[in-house]
Amino acid sequence: MNGNIFFERKGPFLVSEIFENTHLNKKVYDIKNLKDSTINDLTFLDKIDYINFAKSTKASFCITTENLKSHLPKTCEAIIVKNVLFELCKATRKFYPNADLDIPDKSLKTPKKLNYPKVRFGNNVLVGKKCKIGNNTYVGSNSVIEHNVIIGESCVIGSQTVIRNSLIGNNVVIQDGSKVGLKGFGFIPLKEKNLRFPHIGKVIIMDNSEIGANCTIDRGSINDTIIGKNTFLDNQVHVAHNTVIGNNCMIAGQVGFAGSSIVGNNVSIGGQAGVSGHLKIGNHVKIGGGSGVIKDVKEGDVIMGYPAVPLKDFIRNKKK
Repeated sequence: MNGNIFFERKGPFLVSEIFENTHLNKKVYDIKNLKDSTINDLTFLDKIDYINFAKSTKASFCITTENLKSHLPKTCEAIIVKNVLFELCKATRKFYPNADLDIPDKSLKTPKKLNYPKVRFGNNVLVGKKCKIGNNTYVGSNSVIEHNVIIGESCVIGSQTVIRNSLIGNNVVIQDGSKVGLKGFGFIPLKEKNLRFPHIGKVIIMDNSEIGANCTIDRGSINDTIIGKNTFLDNQVHVAHNTVIGNNCMIAGQVGFAGSSIVGNNVSIGGQAGVSGHLKIGNHVKIGGGSGVIKDVKEGDVIMGYPAVPLKDFIRNKKK
């Protein structure tokens, strides 16, 4: 059974149907990350940063390189390639051929009061099939809630908001003009035509969080993009695919997160700061406005500048 409620999955496929240079006549049913894979899944390992997950993966097959294959358990057969992300892209497109572009939802209709008796809608709201919207939630005018989206109770969804491929908790506020769950900026650069990377993940926004006006939160590529409990994003914040932001975080306006960064709990980030991709930001970190974070940040650190350094070093350098 397909666990992905937002995208239709094809298959199963023989491994030899996915990879031209293999002759493995064994079926795989889905493509998942190392941590969440089961015995019927295909996974991938492209960075040494993920070898701890690789050692315990339950997947039967893994797209990887010659240098990384030794980190896989004996139960997982390595499929050796030159470019992991390129082959992952092709495999994902085979399983989920409709996820490389965001095609407009054909099921959108004006919501019937009978279906949502305790939800208040503004003018010109459109809702897709199989959506669930909790009691005492308000959806502002000209907003679009696409198919299978789940929104909890007592939420406020602003006007001109678009939500797709998302699970929204209770008491969440999403201000006017925000776009949640759209496809992220992912592609494989080629000479003639760039190969779009399908984004089959979703966005999860947990209870009591607030998303400011005109924010963009991209859904995950393979993993999910997650906003933790009681985390507040100011206006015009961008959260790229696979980013995970913890609980009780405060993110000021125009902050940008590149893909796959993990931000801890109780983190504060000043306006116009940027966080590079695949970084780990510890709990209780404070990042000054306008900073550029290009490496991991330890728990409790206070940093500022570009590249961001400990605040004491930043002040000392300014005095020179």
